[in-house]
Amino acid sequence: MKQIKVGSEFIWLWLAIESETKNIVAINISKERNMFVASRGFLYNITKDYGKHPVSTADGGTWYPPQACKFLKLQHHIHSACEKSIIIERTIQYIKDRTENFNDYFPCRMKNCKLKHVTNCLKLFAHFYNMETIS
Repeated sequence: MKQIKVGSEFIWLWLAIESETKNIVAINISKERNMFVASRGFLYNITKDYGKHPVSTADGGTWYPPQACKFLKLQHHIHSACEKSIIIERTIQYIKDRTENFNDYFPCRMKNCKLKHVTNCLKLFAHFYNMETIS
């Protein structure tokens, strides 16, 4: 996860990476980072689209992986240092590099914005990223 700036506030970027192909299978944003957002806002949608698969995370954060996975009856494990370095950190660093080109700032002046424009931009980025990894 990474924080990006939208208008004057920071939001959380949620990312699911397929470990073998390194494709981004899901990308989402939220204003909060907690178990409810993880389970209902992110993992639930992935399991709906791809079925139930084991979930691997890069850190041992107690606020998200075990509880959210248990709630959805998903198997969870923490990546080894090698897996974390190769699979997750390189992909996230690539995304960070690209979003920092835009200074992590998506202009938004709307009050009570639903952030749809940011979601669309990130999904477009994920699409082109996946096309690049296939080539």
